[in-house]
Amino acid sequence: MKHPKNLDVTKVINNVAILLQEIPSSLEVVKDDDKKEDRFRHLASYMVKKALRHDALIVSEDYTGVAILFEMKNFKEGFLQTIKDDLKLAFKVTGLKKGWSGLQTQKVVRKARPQLENYLYCWFWGILKDSRGITSKKLAYTMKDEFYEIARKKKLPLFAETRTRKISIAYQRYGFQVVKKWEHPSGDTMYFLRYDAPRNK
Repeated sequence: MKHPKNLDVTKVINNVAILLQEIPSSLEVVKDDDKKEDRFRHLASYMVKKALRHDALIVSEDYTGVAILFEMKNFKEGFLQTIKDDLKLAFKVTGLKKGWSGLQTQKVVRKARPQLENYLYCWFWGILKDSRGITSKKLAYTMKDEFYEIARKKKLPLFAETRTRKISIAYQRYGFQVVKKWEHPSGDTMYFLRYDAPRNK
């Protein structure tokens, strides 16, 4: 996996922008107008820069796999940074109406997350289409092992959520357990998942 010091950040942002266009929650909040492609790129830029600020970015060697894995006790940002980010997102990504709707959904999602002092949270994980499935690279397994090694070393549980049933099943195949389900206003089911790394004997 690549480390932030030697990353081509522009390439990471471009790939995240492509991946976001497959995610239901992103498709719902990004304003659908003639600037849609730019809006996805602004959202990707916001996410990648936030991940870099918190040392949370994981990128495969070929840039086709990107994940953002926060350690939640360190995931704190000042009031001014939060306001600045929210205003930029409303202006460049969501528009006011979709931005407000997204905030209401996020309130519910945040309450469903674990009430623990610290844990790892997989905010984003995507692999470009040509690198998915059973290939010689086995990129999904490689990235999954990276997450699990971080969880093992830090002795922290790992949480994720998805509204895509197929992805939920993949997470469970990797050792996650569904700890909660929520019927999203869209009609989808949101799956909240947890992984506990084996303890050293």
